[in-house]
Amino acid sequence: MATSALELAAPTRRGPRTWWATVRAGFGAALGLVPHVLHHVGLIAGTALLTGALGNGVLYLVGLLLSIPLLRRLRSRFGTGWAPVLGVVAFTALFALSAFVVGPRIGAADSPAPTPTTPSPSVTTPAGHDGHH
Repeated sequence: MATSALELAAPTRRGPRTWWATVRAGFGAALGLVPHVLHHVGLIAGTALLTGALGNGVLYLVGLLLSIPLLRRLRSRFGTGWAPVLGVVAFTALFALSAFVVGPRIGAADSPAPTPTTPSPSVTTPAGHDGHH
């Protein structure tokens, strides 16, 4: 099994393609994390902007917009429209879990526990009581 010098010296042509694939994968991962991170930024940005149903709805739409490249890639890879539909269903389920289950539990941990308000016993004195002391 002798190998020629040309086979050993031939450089592989994977360099630029591997680099570009790595850049695209990193960018895709960042875009995938952005909606989740923005969802939790409500603690920092204030309640007027990103909390409640309107804030969650806006962040959900931002997440869908940022996932369009992934959804297009899923469609081309699997050759069917069901792959992106399943991707949107998975995104919606995980976003709902984060928004309606995890988020409120995290927010509830930060707020102090409500103290029970029990009425303190009050002492009533008759109208003429001070007169004999």
